[in-house]
Amino acid sequence: MAEFSDLFLEGKYLSQNLHKIPQGKRKVTKKPFVLASVMLAMFMGAIEATIVSTAMPAIVGDLGGFALYSWVFSAYLLMNAVTVLIYGKLSDLFGRKPVLTFGIIIFLIGSILCGFAESMTALIIFRLIQGFGAGAVMPIATTIVGDIYTKEERAQVQGYLSSVWGISAIMGPAIGGLLVEFVSWRYVFWVNIPLGIMAIAGLWLFLHENVERKKHQIDYAGAVLLTVSISSLMFVLVEGGTNWAWNSIEAISLLSVSVIAFVLFILQEQKAAEPIMPFNIWKEKPLLIANLASLTTGVMLIGISSFLPAFVQGVMERSPIVAGFTLTTMSIGWPIASAAAGKLLLKIGFRSTSVIGGVFLIVGSIMFVTLTPEAGPVWAAAGSFLVGAGMGLTTTAFIVSIQSTVEWNQRGIATAANMFMRNLGNTIGAALLGGILNSQIKSYIQKNGEGIDASLSLDSANVLLNEDARNSMDEGIKEILQNGLTVSLHSVYYAVLLFAVISFLLVIALPKHEKEIAD
Repeated sequence: MAEFSDLFLEGKYLSQNLHKIPQGKRKVTKKPFVLASVMLAMFMGAIEATIVSTAMPAIVGDLGGFALYSWVFSAYLLMNAVTVLIYGKLSDLFGRKPVLTFGIIIFLIGSILCGFAESMTALIIFRLIQGFGAGAVMPIATTIVGDIYTKEERAQVQGYLSSVWGISAIMGPAIGGLLVEFVSWRYVFWVNIPLGIMAIAGLWLFLHENVERKKHQIDYAGAVLLTVSISSLMFVLVEGGTNWAWNSIEAISLLSVSVIAFVLFILQEQKAAEPIMPFNIWKEKPLLIANLASLTTGVMLIGISSFLPAFVQGVMERSPIVAGFTLTTMSIGWPIASAAAGKLLLKIGFRSTSVIGGVFLIVGSIMFVTLTPEAGPVWAAAGSFLVGAGMGLTTTAFIVSIQSTVEWNQRGIATAANMFMRNLGNTIGAALLGGILNSQIKSYIQKNGEGIDASLSLDSANVLLNEDARNSMDEGIKEILQNGLTVSLHSVYYAVLLFAVISFLLVIALPKHEKEIAD
Protein backbone atom coordinates (compact mmCIF):
# COMPACT_ATOMS: atom_id res chain seq x y z
CA MET A 1 0.00 0.00 0.00
CA ALA A 2 2.91 2.32 0.74
CA GLU A 3 4.38 1.72 -2.71
CA PHE A 4 0.99 2.41 -4.27
CA SER A 5 0.75 5.73 -2.39
CA ASP A 6 4.28 6.70 -3.43
CA LEU A 7 3.37 6.06 -7.05
CA PHE A 8 0.59 8.61 -6.84
CA LEU A 9 2.78 11.14 -5.01
CA GLU A 10 5.32 10.95 -7.79
CA GLY A 11 2.76 12.15 -10.30
CA LYS A 12 1.71 15.61 -9.07
CA TYR A 13 0.88 17.49 -12.20
CA LEU A 14 3.37 19.86 -13.82
CA SER A 15 0.95 22.64 -14.59
CA GLN A 16 0.43 23.53 -10.93
CA ASN A 17 4.10 24.34 -10.37
CA LEU A 18 5.43 25.01 -13.84
CA HIS A 19 6.19 28.65 -13.05
CA LYS A 20 8.43 27.58 -10.14
CA ILE A 21 10.77 25.48 -12.28
CA PRO A 22 13.79 27.13 -13.94
CA GLN A 23 13.34 27.25 -17.73
CA GLY A 24 16.42 25.15 -18.39
CA LYS A 25 15.28 22.32 -16.14
CA ARG A 26 11.76 21.92 -17.44
CA LYS A 27 10.81 18.77 -19.28
CA VAL A 28 8.39 19.78 -21.99
CA THR A 29 5.30 17.67 -22.56
CA LYS A 30 5.13 16.64 -26.22
CA LYS A 31 1.47 17.22 -27.06
CA PRO A 32 1.19 15.17 -30.29
CA PHE A 33 2.73 12.08 -28.68
CA VAL A 34 0.67 12.48 -25.51
CA LEU A 35 -2.47 12.81 -27.63
CA ALA A 36 -1.53 9.64 -29.51
CA SER A 37 -1.02 7.78 -26.21
CA VAL A 38 -4.33 9.07 -24.87
CA MET A 39 -6.08 7.96 -28.06
CA LEU A 40 -4.55 4.49 -27.70
CA ALA A 41 -5.85 4.22 -24.14
CA MET A 42 -9.30 5.40 -25.25
CA PHE A 43 -9.23 3.02 -28.21
CA MET A 44 -8.59 0.17 -25.80
CA GLY A 45 -11.79 1.03 -23.91
CA ALA A 46 -13.78 1.84 -27.05
CA ILE A 47 -12.98 -1.39 -28.86
CA GLU A 48 -13.87 -3.28 -25.69
CA ALA A 49 -17.41 -1.94 -25.88
CA THR A 50 -18.01 -2.82 -29.54
CA ILE A 51 -16.13 -6.11 -29.69
CA VAL A 52 -17.72 -7.65 -26.58
CA SER A 53 -21.23 -6.68 -27.66
CA THR A 54 -20.60 -8.40 -30.97
CA ALA A 55 -19.19 -11.52 -29.31
CA MET A 56 -21.81 -11.84 -26.55
CA PRO A 57 -24.23 -14.07 -28.50
CA ALA A 58 -21.36 -16.49 -29.18
CA ILE A 59 -20.21 -16.31 -25.55
CA VAL A 60 -23.69 -17.14 -24.30
CA GLY A 61 -24.00 -19.89 -26.89
CA ASP A 62 -20.76 -21.43 -25.58
CA LEU A 63 -21.00 -20.84 -21.83
CA GLY A 64 -24.83 -20.80 -21.51
CA GLY A 65 -26.66 -18.69 -18.97
CA PHE A 66 -28.84 -16.34 -21.03
CA ALA A 67 -30.41 -15.10 -17.79
CA LEU A 68 -26.94 -13.71 -16.89
CA TYR A 69 -26.56 -11.93 -20.25
CA SER A 70 -27.05 -8.43 -18.87
CA TRP A 71 -24.78 -9.15 -15.89
CA VAL A 72 -21.75 -9.39 -18.18
CA PHE A 73 -22.34 -5.72 -19.02
CA SER A 74 -23.67 -4.70 -15.61
CA ALA A 75 -20.65 -6.06 -13.69
CA TYR A 76 -18.21 -4.13 -15.89
CA LEU A 77 -20.28 -0.96 -15.79
CA LEU A 78 -20.84 -1.15 -12.04
CA MET A 79 -17.13 -1.02 -11.21
CA ASN A 80 -16.56 1.53 -13.95
CA ALA A 81 -19.29 3.80 -12.56
CA VAL A 82 -18.17 3.47 -8.94
CA THR A 83 -14.45 3.99 -9.54
CA VAL A 84 -14.60 6.81 -12.09
CA LEU A 85 -15.17 9.46 -9.40
CA ILE A 86 -12.42 8.02 -7.21
CA TYR A 87 -9.92 8.04 -10.07
CA GLY A 88 -10.97 11.56 -11.08
CA LYS A 89 -10.37 12.86 -7.57
CA LEU A 90 -7.04 11.00 -7.24
CA SER A 91 -5.86 12.51 -10.53
CA ASP A 92 -6.54 16.00 -9.12
CA LEU A 93 -4.57 15.13 -5.97
CA PHE A 94 -1.66 13.11 -7.35
CA GLY A 95 -1.52 13.74 -11.11
CA ARG A 96 -2.97 12.16 -14.21
CA LYS A 97 -0.15 9.86 -15.34
CA PRO A 98 0.22 7.44 -12.38
CA VAL A 99 -3.53 7.09 -11.89
CA LEU A 100 -4.17 6.35 -15.56
CA THR A 101 -1.27 3.89 -15.63
CA PHE A 102 -2.67 2.00 -12.64
CA GLY A 103 -6.10 1.83 -14.27
CA ILE A 104 -4.73 0.47 -17.55
CA ILE A 105 -2.75 -2.24 -15.74
CA ILE A 106 -5.81 -3.44 -13.82
CA PHE A 107 -7.88 -3.32 -17.03
CA LEU A 108 -5.34 -5.53 -18.80
CA ILE A 109 -5.28 -8.05 -15.95
CA GLY A 110 -9.07 -8.29 -16.11
CA SER A 111 -8.96 -8.69 -19.90
CA ILE A 112 -6.52 -11.57 -19.67
CA LEU A 113 -8.68 -13.33 -17.08
CA CYS A 114 -11.88 -12.82 -19.12
CA GLY A 115 -10.29 -14.71 -21.99
CA PHE A 116 -9.75 -17.72 -19.72
CA ALA A 117 -13.30 -17.77 -18.27
CA GLU A 118 -14.94 -21.22 -18.27
CA SER A 119 -18.37 -20.14 -17.05
CA MET A 120 -20.63 -17.11 -17.13
CA THR A 121 -20.10 -16.66 -13.39
CA ALA A 122 -16.33 -16.55 -13.81
CA LEU A 123 -16.66 -14.17 -16.75
CA ILE A 124 -18.81 -11.81 -14.67
CA ILE A 125 -16.24 -11.82 -11.84
CA PHE A 126 -13.41 -11.06 -14.26
CA ARG A 127 -15.48 -8.30 -15.84
CA LEU A 128 -15.68 -6.71 -12.39
CA ILE A 129 -11.86 -6.59 -12.34
CA GLN A 130 -11.77 -5.21 -15.87
CA GLY A 131 -14.30 -2.52 -14.97
CA PHE A 132 -12.29 -1.58 -11.87
CA GLY A 133 -9.43 -0.55 -14.14
CA ALA A 134 -11.62 0.90 -16.89
CA GLY A 135 -12.91 3.58 -14.52
CA ALA A 136 -9.60 5.43 -14.91
CA VAL A 137 -9.24 5.26 -18.67
CA MET A 138 -11.88 7.49 -20.29
CA PRO A 139 -12.17 10.33 -17.73
CA ILE A 140 -8.45 10.81 -17.12
CA ALA A 141 -7.54 10.47 -20.80
CA THR A 142 -10.11 13.17 -21.56
CA THR A 143 -8.86 15.30 -18.64
CA ILE A 144 -5.28 15.17 -19.94
CA VAL A 145 -6.52 16.70 -23.20
CA GLY A 146 -8.28 19.41 -21.19
CA ASP A 147 -5.01 20.12 -19.39
CA ILE A 148 -2.68 20.50 -22.36
CA TYR A 149 -4.97 22.25 -24.87
CA THR A 150 -6.85 25.58 -24.82
CA LYS A 151 -10.64 25.89 -25.11
CA GLU A 152 -10.53 26.49 -28.87
CA GLU A 153 -8.10 23.61 -29.35
CA ARG A 154 -10.21 21.30 -27.17
CA ALA A 155 -13.23 21.70 -29.42
CA GLN A 156 -11.16 20.45 -32.37
CA VAL A 157 -9.21 17.80 -30.47
CA GLN A 158 -12.49 16.30 -29.26
CA GLY A 159 -13.06 15.41 -32.89
CA TYR A 160 -9.80 13.45 -32.88
CA LEU A 161 -10.76 11.70 -29.67
CA SER A 162 -14.17 10.84 -31.04
CA SER A 163 -12.55 9.41 -34.18
CA VAL A 164 -11.28 6.69 -31.86
CA TRP A 165 -14.87 5.49 -31.56
CA GLY A 166 -15.26 5.47 -35.33
CA ILE A 167 -12.08 3.46 -35.85
CA SER A 168 -12.98 1.04 -33.08
CA ALA A 169 -16.51 0.78 -34.49
CA ILE A 170 -15.15 -0.37 -37.83
CA MET A 171 -12.40 -2.58 -36.47
CA GLY A 172 -14.09 -3.88 -33.29
CA PRO A 173 -17.16 -5.63 -34.72
CA ALA A 174 -15.23 -6.79 -37.80
CA ILE A 175 -12.40 -8.26 -35.73
CA GLY A 176 -14.86 -9.61 -33.18
CA GLY A 177 -16.96 -11.29 -35.85
CA LEU A 178 -13.92 -12.83 -37.52
CA LEU A 179 -12.50 -14.09 -34.23
CA VAL A 180 -15.84 -15.56 -33.18
CA GLU A 181 -16.37 -17.34 -36.49
CA PHE A 182 -12.83 -18.53 -37.23
CA VAL A 183 -10.86 -18.63 -33.96
CA SER A 184 -12.51 -18.15 -30.54
CA TRP A 185 -14.45 -15.47 -28.68
CA ARG A 186 -11.74 -15.54 -26.01
CA TYR A 187 -9.39 -13.53 -28.22
CA VAL A 188 -11.73 -10.53 -28.20
CA PHE A 189 -10.50 -9.80 -24.68
CA TRP A 190 -6.83 -10.29 -25.46
CA VAL A 191 -6.56 -7.72 -28.29
CA ASN A 192 -6.37 -5.05 -25.56
CA ILE A 193 -2.98 -6.15 -24.26
CA PRO A 194 -0.63 -4.54 -26.85
CA LEU A 195 -2.76 -1.38 -26.92
CA GLY A 196 -2.49 -0.91 -23.16
CA ILE A 197 1.26 -1.49 -23.12
CA MET A 198 1.85 1.08 -25.88
CA ALA A 199 -0.38 3.64 -24.14
CA ILE A 200 1.54 3.29 -20.87
CA ALA A 201 4.89 3.63 -22.65
CA GLY A 202 3.77 6.79 -24.45
CA LEU A 203 2.48 8.43 -21.27
CA TRP A 204 5.69 7.88 -19.34
CA LEU A 205 7.92 8.96 -22.21
CA PHE A 206 6.11 12.14 -23.30
CA LEU A 207 3.83 13.41 -20.49
CA HIS A 208 6.07 15.11 -17.90
CA GLU A 209 4.76 15.85 -14.42
CA ASN A 210 6.37 17.58 -11.44
CA VAL A 211 6.51 16.00 -7.98
CA GLU A 212 4.91 17.82 -5.07
CA ARG A 213 4.83 15.73 -1.92
CA LYS A 214 1.81 16.58 0.16
CA LYS A 215 -0.36 14.67 2.58
CA HIS A 216 -3.88 14.09 1.27
CA GLN A 217 -7.00 12.78 2.99
CA ILE A 218 -8.60 10.30 0.63
CA ASP A 219 -12.34 9.91 1.15
CA TYR A 220 -12.50 6.13 1.63
CA ALA A 221 -15.82 6.30 3.48
CA GLY A 222 -17.43 8.12 0.55
CA ALA A 223 -16.09 5.53 -1.89
CA VAL A 224 -17.52 2.63 0.16
CA LEU A 225 -20.93 4.28 0.59
CA LEU A 226 -21.16 5.06 -3.12
CA THR A 227 -20.25 1.47 -4.01
CA VAL A 228 -22.89 0.06 -1.66
CA SER A 229 -25.58 2.42 -2.96
CA ILE A 230 -25.04 1.74 -6.66
CA SER A 231 -24.50 -2.02 -6.21
CA SER A 232 -27.70 -2.44 -4.21
CA LEU A 233 -29.73 -0.47 -6.75
CA MET A 234 -28.35 -2.51 -9.64
CA PHE A 235 -29.19 -5.83 -7.98
CA VAL A 236 -32.78 -4.70 -7.58
CA LEU A 237 -33.05 -3.53 -11.19
CA VAL A 238 -31.57 -6.76 -12.61
CA GLU A 239 -33.45 -9.24 -10.42
CA GLY A 240 -36.70 -7.32 -9.94
CA GLY A 241 -39.59 -8.71 -11.98
CA THR A 242 -37.58 -11.81 -12.96
CA ASN A 243 -36.24 -13.73 -9.95
CA TRP A 244 -37.72 -11.38 -7.35
CA ALA A 245 -41.13 -9.77 -7.20
CA TRP A 246 -40.86 -5.98 -7.10
CA ASN A 247 -42.57 -5.97 -3.69
CA SER A 248 -40.50 -8.86 -2.31
CA ILE A 249 -38.50 -8.54 0.89
CA GLU A 250 -35.25 -8.85 -1.10
CA ALA A 251 -36.10 -6.03 -3.49
CA ILE A 252 -37.44 -3.69 -0.81
CA SER A 253 -34.49 -4.39 1.51
CA LEU A 254 -31.84 -3.72 -1.12
CA LEU A 255 -33.63 -0.62 -2.37
CA SER A 256 -33.72 0.68 1.20
CA VAL A 257 -30.01 -0.04 1.59
CA SER A 258 -29.33 1.87 -1.65
CA VAL A 259 -31.27 4.94 -0.54
CA ILE A 260 -29.77 4.97 2.98
CA ALA A 261 -26.23 4.54 1.65
CA PHE A 262 -26.75 7.37 -0.84
CA VAL A 263 -28.04 9.72 1.87
CA LEU A 264 -25.04 8.84 4.04
CA PHE A 265 -22.78 9.42 1.01
CA ILE A 266 -24.17 12.95 0.62
CA LEU A 267 -23.63 13.65 4.33
CA GLN A 268 -20.11 12.24 4.15
CA GLU A 269 -19.20 14.40 1.15
CA GLN A 270 -20.37 17.53 2.94
CA LYS A 271 -18.00 16.97 5.85
CA ALA A 272 -15.03 15.31 4.08
CA ALA A 273 -11.86 17.39 3.84
CA GLU A 274 -11.26 16.26 0.25
CA PRO A 275 -14.56 14.73 -0.90
CA ILE A 276 -14.79 12.36 -3.84
CA MET A 277 -17.67 14.48 -5.11
CA PRO A 278 -17.37 18.19 -4.27
CA PHE A 279 -20.98 19.34 -4.66
CA ASN A 280 -20.02 22.91 -5.50
CA ILE A 281 -19.35 21.84 -9.09
CA TRP A 282 -23.06 20.97 -9.41
CA LYS A 283 -24.21 24.51 -8.59
CA GLU A 284 -23.62 25.78 -12.12
CA LYS A 285 -26.80 25.11 -14.14
CA PRO A 286 -25.00 24.11 -17.38
CA LEU A 287 -22.95 21.51 -15.48
CA LEU A 288 -25.99 20.15 -13.67
CA ILE A 289 -28.02 19.78 -16.86
CA ALA A 290 -25.08 18.30 -18.78
CA ASN A 291 -24.62 15.67 -16.08
CA LEU A 292 -28.33 14.78 -15.91
CA ALA A 293 -28.49 14.54 -19.72
CA SER A 294 -25.41 12.30 -19.67
CA LEU A 295 -27.29 9.98 -17.29
CA THR A 296 -30.25 9.61 -19.66
CA THR A 297 -28.13 9.24 -22.79
CA GLY A 298 -26.07 6.61 -20.96
CA VAL A 299 -29.23 4.52 -20.52
CA MET A 300 -29.95 4.87 -24.25
CA LEU A 301 -26.44 3.93 -25.28
CA ILE A 302 -26.30 0.67 -23.35
CA GLY A 303 -29.84 -0.25 -24.40
CA ILE A 304 -28.86 -0.19 -28.05
CA SER A 305 -25.29 -1.49 -27.92
CA SER A 306 -26.09 -4.38 -25.56
CA PHE A 307 -29.25 -5.76 -27.11
CA LEU A 308 -29.18 -4.89 -30.82
CA PRO A 309 -26.89 -7.85 -31.71
CA ALA A 310 -29.37 -10.20 -30.03
CA PHE A 311 -32.15 -8.90 -32.31
CA VAL A 312 -30.07 -9.10 -35.49
CA GLN A 313 -28.73 -12.59 -34.75
CA GLY A 314 -31.61 -14.14 -32.84
CA VAL A 315 -34.60 -12.70 -34.73
CA MET A 316 -33.21 -11.68 -38.13
CA GLU A 317 -30.94 -14.78 -38.13
CA ARG A 318 -27.95 -12.86 -39.44
CA SER A 319 -24.26 -13.54 -38.73
CA PRO A 320 -22.20 -11.92 -35.96
CA ILE A 321 -20.44 -9.81 -38.61
CA VAL A 322 -23.75 -8.36 -39.82
CA ALA A 323 -24.81 -7.75 -36.21
CA GLY A 324 -21.53 -5.96 -35.66
CA PHE A 325 -22.18 -3.79 -38.73
CA THR A 326 -25.42 -2.47 -37.23
CA LEU A 327 -23.43 -1.25 -34.21
CA THR A 328 -20.55 0.02 -36.32
CA THR A 329 -22.70 2.74 -37.84
CA MET A 330 -23.38 4.21 -34.38
CA SER A 331 -19.71 4.72 -33.76
CA ILE A 332 -19.22 6.12 -37.25
CA GLY A 333 -21.96 8.70 -36.72
CA TRP A 334 -20.47 9.62 -33.34
CA PRO A 335 -17.05 10.95 -34.50
CA ILE A 336 -18.49 12.59 -37.61
CA ALA A 337 -20.95 14.55 -35.46
CA SER A 338 -18.31 15.21 -32.81
CA ALA A 339 -15.97 16.73 -35.39
CA ALA A 340 -18.84 18.90 -36.63
CA ALA A 341 -19.64 19.83 -33.02
CA GLY A 342 -16.14 21.25 -32.58
CA LYS A 343 -16.96 23.91 -35.18
CA LEU A 344 -20.62 24.35 -34.17
CA LEU A 345 -19.65 25.08 -30.56
CA LEU A 346 -17.69 28.15 -31.57
CA LYS A 347 -20.39 29.35 -33.98
CA ILE A 348 -23.78 28.64 -32.35
CA GLY A 349 -22.86 27.75 -28.76
CA PHE A 350 -23.29 24.77 -26.45
CA ARG A 351 -27.08 24.90 -26.15
CA SER A 352 -27.91 24.96 -29.86
CA THR A 353 -25.38 22.21 -30.58
CA SER A 354 -26.87 20.06 -27.83
CA VAL A 355 -30.45 20.66 -29.05
CA ILE A 356 -29.54 19.47 -32.55
CA GLY A 357 -28.01 16.36 -30.95
CA GLY A 358 -31.18 15.78 -28.95
CA VAL A 359 -33.27 15.77 -32.14
CA PHE A 360 -30.99 13.10 -33.65
CA LEU A 361 -31.39 10.96 -30.53
CA ILE A 362 -35.19 11.04 -30.76
CA VAL A 363 -35.31 10.25 -34.49
CA GLY A 364 -32.86 7.37 -34.09
CA SER A 365 -34.86 5.94 -31.18
CA ILE A 366 -38.07 6.08 -33.23
CA MET A 367 -36.36 3.95 -35.88
CA PHE A 368 -35.62 1.28 -33.26
CA VAL A 369 -39.22 1.32 -32.01
CA THR A 370 -40.35 0.63 -35.58
CA LEU A 371 -37.70 -2.07 -36.17
CA THR A 372 -39.09 -5.37 -37.52
CA PRO A 373 -37.43 -8.60 -38.73
CA GLU A 374 -38.55 -7.71 -42.27
CA ALA A 375 -36.89 -4.27 -42.10
CA GLY A 376 -33.50 -5.92 -42.12
CA PRO A 377 -30.15 -4.85 -40.68
CA VAL A 378 -29.94 -1.70 -42.85
CA TRP A 379 -32.84 -0.12 -40.92
CA ALA A 380 -31.16 -1.02 -37.63
CA ALA A 381 -27.86 0.42 -38.88
CA ALA A 382 -29.57 3.68 -39.89
CA GLY A 383 -31.09 4.05 -36.42
CA SER A 384 -27.68 3.38 -34.87
CA PHE A 385 -26.06 6.05 -37.04
CA LEU A 386 -28.58 8.70 -35.99
CA VAL A 387 -28.21 7.86 -32.30
CA GLY A 388 -24.43 7.99 -32.70
CA ALA A 389 -24.69 11.42 -34.34
CA GLY A 390 -26.83 12.64 -31.44
CA MET A 391 -24.33 11.30 -28.92
CA GLY A 392 -21.42 12.93 -30.75
CA LEU A 393 -23.05 16.37 -30.71
CA THR A 394 -24.24 16.29 -27.10
CA THR A 395 -21.22 14.66 -25.41
CA THR A 396 -18.70 16.93 -27.15
CA ALA A 397 -20.67 20.02 -26.13
CA PHE A 398 -20.92 18.78 -22.53
CA ILE A 399 -17.23 17.90 -22.09
CA VAL A 400 -15.83 21.09 -23.64
CA SER A 401 -18.26 23.23 -21.62
CA ILE A 402 -17.41 21.50 -18.34
CA GLN A 403 -13.64 21.55 -18.80
CA SER A 404 -13.73 25.23 -19.77
CA THR A 405 -15.79 26.18 -16.71
CA VAL A 406 -13.64 24.75 -13.90
CA GLU A 407 -10.01 25.24 -12.82
CA TRP A 408 -7.23 22.60 -13.13
CA ASN A 409 -7.60 21.36 -9.55
CA GLN A 410 -11.25 20.43 -10.21
CA ARG A 411 -11.04 19.54 -13.89
CA GLY A 412 -10.36 15.87 -13.16
CA ILE A 413 -13.33 15.43 -10.85
CA ALA A 414 -15.60 17.60 -13.04
CA THR A 415 -14.80 15.51 -16.12
CA ALA A 416 -15.12 12.32 -14.07
CA ALA A 417 -18.48 13.46 -12.66
CA ASN A 418 -19.89 13.82 -16.16
CA MET A 419 -18.57 10.42 -17.20
CA PHE A 420 -19.77 8.98 -13.91
CA MET A 421 -23.28 10.10 -14.76
CA ARG A 422 -23.05 8.52 -18.20
CA ASN A 423 -21.59 5.34 -16.69
CA LEU A 424 -24.29 5.37 -14.04
CA GLY A 425 -26.79 5.64 -16.87
CA ASN A 426 -25.07 2.67 -18.54
CA THR A 427 -25.20 0.71 -15.29
CA ILE A 428 -28.83 1.52 -14.57
CA GLY A 429 -29.70 0.96 -18.23
CA ALA A 430 -28.02 -2.45 -18.44
CA ALA A 431 -29.80 -3.54 -15.28
CA LEU A 432 -33.17 -1.89 -15.92
CA LEU A 433 -33.43 -2.75 -19.61
CA GLY A 434 -31.99 -6.24 -18.98
CA GLY A 435 -34.69 -6.72 -16.35
CA ILE A 436 -37.37 -5.55 -18.80
CA LEU A 437 -36.05 -7.93 -21.46
CA ASN A 438 -35.93 -10.95 -19.14
CA SER A 439 -39.33 -10.34 -17.58
CA GLN A 440 -41.01 -9.78 -20.97
CA ILE A 441 -39.51 -12.96 -22.49
CA LYS A 442 -40.48 -14.96 -19.43
CA SER A 443 -44.03 -13.61 -19.55
CA TYR A 444 -44.38 -14.27 -23.30
CA ILE A 445 -43.12 -17.85 -23.00
CA GLN A 446 -45.44 -18.60 -20.09
CA LYS A 447 -48.40 -17.18 -22.03
CA ASN A 448 -47.72 -18.71 -25.44
CA GLY A 449 -45.43 -21.69 -24.98
CA GLU A 450 -47.16 -23.85 -22.41
CA GLY A 451 -49.30 -25.70 -24.95
CA ILE A 452 -46.31 -26.51 -27.20
CA ASP A 453 -43.40 -27.32 -24.88
CA ALA A 454 -43.68 -27.19 -21.10
CA SER A 455 -39.88 -27.17 -20.76
CA LEU A 456 -39.52 -23.75 -22.41
CA SER A 457 -37.94 -21.18 -20.09
CA LEU A 458 -35.98 -17.94 -20.13
CA ASP A 459 -32.75 -19.83 -20.85
CA SER A 460 -34.36 -21.40 -23.93
CA ALA A 461 -33.55 -18.12 -25.69
CA ASN A 462 -29.90 -19.26 -25.63
CA VAL A 463 -30.70 -21.45 -28.63
CA LEU A 464 -31.55 -18.46 -30.83
CA LEU A 465 -28.00 -17.16 -30.48
CA ASN A 466 -26.39 -20.42 -31.59
CA GLU A 467 -26.81 -20.85 -35.35
CA ASP A 468 -26.48 -24.65 -35.45
CA ALA A 469 -28.87 -25.19 -32.55
CA ARG A 470 -31.32 -22.65 -33.99
CA ASN A 471 -31.41 -24.35 -37.38
CA SER A 472 -32.09 -27.76 -35.86
CA MET A 473 -34.91 -26.77 -33.52
CA ASP A 474 -38.64 -27.23 -34.10
CA GLU A 475 -40.13 -24.42 -36.21
CA GLY A 476 -43.04 -23.87 -33.81
CA ILE A 477 -40.76 -23.48 -30.81
CA LYS A 478 -38.36 -21.24 -32.75
CA GLU A 479 -41.26 -19.00 -33.79
CA ILE A 480 -42.41 -18.61 -30.18
CA LEU A 481 -38.91 -17.77 -28.98
CA GLN A 482 -38.27 -15.32 -31.82
CA ASN A 483 -41.63 -13.62 -31.34
CA GLY A 484 -40.96 -13.41 -27.61
CA LEU A 485 -37.53 -11.87 -28.22
CA THR A 486 -39.02 -9.40 -30.72
CA VAL A 487 -41.76 -8.26 -28.35
CA SER A 488 -39.32 -8.02 -25.46
CA LEU A 489 -36.76 -5.98 -27.40
CA HIS A 490 -39.45 -3.60 -28.58
CA SER A 491 -40.29 -2.96 -24.93
CA VAL A 492 -36.60 -2.12 -24.43
CA TYR A 493 -36.64 0.28 -27.39
CA TYR A 494 -39.76 2.07 -26.14
CA ALA A 495 -37.83 2.68 -22.92
CA VAL A 496 -34.89 3.98 -24.99
CA LEU A 497 -37.23 6.41 -26.78
CA LEU A 498 -38.55 7.65 -23.43
CA PHE A 499 -35.03 8.46 -22.28
CA ALA A 500 -34.32 10.19 -25.60
CA VAL A 501 -37.27 12.51 -25.01
CA ILE A 502 -36.09 13.22 -21.45
CA SER A 503 -32.62 14.03 -22.80
CA PHE A 504 -34.08 16.47 -25.30
CA LEU A 505 -36.13 18.23 -22.62
CA LEU A 506 -33.00 18.60 -20.48
CA VAL A 507 -30.89 20.21 -23.21
CA ILE A 508 -33.78 22.55 -24.02
CA ALA A 509 -33.45 23.77 -20.40
CA LEU A 510 -29.81 24.84 -20.92
CA PRO A 511 -29.31 28.63 -20.58
CA LYS A 512 -29.84 30.45 -23.88
CA HIS A 513 -27.09 32.96 -23.17
CA GLU A 514 -23.86 31.36 -22.02
CA LYS A 515 -21.38 33.11 -19.79
CA GLU A 516 -17.89 33.68 -21.09
CA ILE A 517 -15.72 30.77 -20.05
CA ALA A 518 -12.02 30.66 -19.49
CA ASP A 519 -9.45 28.31 -20.98
